[in-house]
Amino acid sequence: MNDHPYSALTPERILDAVEGLGYACDGRLTALNSYENRVFQIGIDEATPLITKFYRPDRWSYEQILEEHRFCAELTAAEWPVVAPLALDDGTSVHRDGEFVFSLFPRFGGHAPELDNLDTTELLGRALGRLHAIGAAADFDHRPEIDIKSYGTDSREFLLSNDFIPPTLNQAYGTLTQDLLALIEARFAACRYTPLRIHADCHPGNILWRDETAVFVDFDDCRTGPAIQDLWMLLSGDRDDQTNQLEALLEGYEMFYDFDDAELVLIEPLRTLRMMHYAAWIARRWHDPAFPVAFPWFNTERYWAEHVLELREQFALLHEEPLARPSWNT
Repeated sequence: MNDHPYSALTPERILDAVEGLGYACDGRLTALNSYENRVFQIGIDEATPLITKFYRPDRWSYEQILEEHRFCAELTAAEWPVVAPLALDDGTSVHRDGEFVFSLFPRFGGHAPELDNLDTTELLGRALGRLHAIGAAADFDHRPEIDIKSYGTDSREFLLSNDFIPPTLNQAYGTLTQDLLALIEARFAACRYTPLRIHADCHPGNILWRDETAVFVDFDDCRTGPAIQDLWMLLSGDRDDQTNQLEALLEGYEMFYDFDDAELVLIEPLRTLRMMHYAAWIARRWHDPAFPVAFPWFNTERYWAEHVLELREQFALLHEEPLARPSWNT
């Protein structure tokens, strides 16, 4: 018997849920690339297909999902480029179907932005500056904050206590991550940033580029956190490359919102926390049949050896001087 969260989510149930909102489905249903949630393209009679997302049960509360949607509605009202959930005539955008909560979205096409183009990077900076200006205007009441405990400490403890790490690497992982978290604690303690509402998962895959415009998707992970969290994932390459990209990002960003350079000290700590959190995320979802199929390399000694090596590289980076703007701009 299947007992994973989506075992009861049959195609018939998906189509019935959408039709229950008043849409006439034509029977076409295509699963899209998503693992945390289940996302489908639904054919609609004589109309453009819609996208429906069924949230993973017991991950977010109804209030937390509703707060995500309200933030997207706030961004839409400010004409910020986001693919926001569709609302019914009564304003409802979060719907229930038994144990599931789901939402509908318009279909929107595009491709990932070219981050090696500094003009594109500056435009992304403008969009993120506007986002944070809106995000700073109010607070989340229900959604969590990015913190060391949930991303780092809890991830470490889960992996060490659930036999995912091979015995030959268990001690190395445990000692290394303990040292990493101590360094990260020190970096966060030295940076008194002002938290604000952010996207929090702003990697290029969550940005659709079309007609020289960036449109942002998937606020499923939106949280309260430092502004730099929405910027660092758009930096790549060696230190010189990242410095040039950072300059372009902030040139656009500061047209709309001030950036505190003190937050640059958090780039490598946040990168390290994301790496730890990602490994624990797959482990926590391993009972979901979609995960072993999608990540067949995860439960292997080679993966964990490479993961420990990457964390050792982060340990070295955490001892280096943080990324900074070019000196002529400081």
